[in-house]
Amino acid sequence: MSRCIDMLYHLFILAALSDLLIHGAIGDASGDVNDHLEKGKILLASGQLADALSQFHLAIDANPKNYIAYFRRAAVYLGMGKSKAALPDLNKVIELKPDFLAARMQRGNLLLKQGDFDEAQVDFESILTSDSSNSEARNQFDLTKKMSQTSQEAKNAYTKHDYTKTTELLSTIIEHCPWAITLRELRADSYLKSGDLPKAVNDLKATAKLIPDNTQAYLKISQLLYSMGDADDSLTNIRECLKLDADHKECHTHYVKVKKLAKQLESIRDAISQSNWKECLDKANQILKLSSDPSSHAFIYRAHSSICTCMSKGKSPAKDTIKKCTEVLDTYHVSDVELLISRAEAYILNEEYELALADYQRAHETEDSNRVNDGIKRTQKLIKQSKKRDYYKILNVRRSANKAEILKAYRKLAVKWHPDKYEGEDKKKAERMFIDIAAAKEVLTDPEKRAKFDAGDDPLDAEEQAQHHNPFHGFNPFGAGNGQGFTFRFHFN
Repeated sequence: MSRCIDMLYHLFILAALSDLLIHGAIGDASGDVNDHLEKGKILLASGQLADALSQFHLAIDANPKNYIAYFRRAAVYLGMGKSKAALPDLNKVIELKPDFLAARMQRGNLLLKQGDFDEAQVDFESILTSDSSNSEARNQFDLTKKMSQTSQEAKNAYTKHDYTKTTELLSTIIEHCPWAITLRELRADSYLKSGDLPKAVNDLKATAKLIPDNTQAYLKISQLLYSMGDADDSLTNIRECLKLDADHKECHTHYVKVKKLAKQLESIRDAISQSNWKECLDKANQILKLSSDPSSHAFIYRAHSSICTCMSKGKSPAKDTIKKCTEVLDTYHVSDVELLISRAEAYILNEEYELALADYQRAHETEDSNRVNDGIKRTQKLIKQSKKRDYYKILNVRRSANKAEILKAYRKLAVKWHPDKYEGEDKKKAERMFIDIAAAKEVLTDPEKRAKFDAGDDPLDAEEQAQHHNPFHGFNPFGAGNGQGFTFRFHFN
């Protein structure tokens, strides 16, 4: 839109300068008027729009019949993006000087961009009547006629509920007519009816800027963003409505609702960043209480999703977390990466590694990221590891067990399987069990070793560790990777 303004702005300046060359100074203007016009012209050419506007105001006050002053003030308004203000000045120019073709051309262009096709055609026809060879007027006249026909086709498609065709036709028009408010509103409604809420919001945002004090547009934008689950942007737009009208009842009611919700969502983000999982669960449950109306569907989903995530990261009982995440995934029929990762981690805690791998692989279909790829690799290691020694199973503790629980389990089993105290006949079995129990205690009470084990590596497996730390692992000095051998010759001096 700014490019359109810039183009028209520069065309206005060129037209104004050309008019001076053709018509010269204004005969009935006083010295003060000429002085204001000259100063305004210099300021306009240098881009000092506010100062130029002041000079043209003074010129018009001194001589309300000075069409050049109106014409140049229209140029300033357009340069400021105030097309609505520019139009009355152009109307005044043509009223004072009907044969001023440059003003008719600029007004026709402005009307075309606003989607006022019938009025734009009148201006272009008037120019062609005076100058049939004017190619610019001819091109603009043909374009206006075409846009008018396309507009009627779009309205017919809308009447037939063919919203896809409607939006396609209107998009073609709006490309040439960016300030056509009615057409943008029609396209916004077509996007809404076809379920494309983000595009509807974009069109409504444009109309909010084009129409002064457009409280209804800001209210509608905020409501749509709310239904999309974007509380922060919804809050920003409803505040714009209240800036325009602090007593607007609908905007105020919606503002109160959105503000409460946005605050809760912020609290959840803070709780997650601080690893305060209990607070996260409390705030998510509060959102469920606040979000009772149908338009809160997106926030209800986000609250349930947050509960699943915080249960998983907070190491809630694995079965409870799996149940909650599955409920959300099945209810909303989504492949939410966060939910899938949260359930995968709960499956890992529950030692259901194959199911965890399936969730990570499903998440990978949506997001090819390091966290997903690392999760796949780690789960594959855990599957492989589960076929070897499992220190959690040896001590019979949960994967989420704390150090105190691990030491308690170790002491109990150590007493049972200590070779000197074992009462059974199979002393060899007792020795093996005692070695495994001691190994499990060593790994699970050492944070670094436990982290390695949880990542799928056994820190006490000499062969496995050698593969990780031996720089020559996998390198065969006596054969190339393609199976061809090397021949070594030794030379003695």
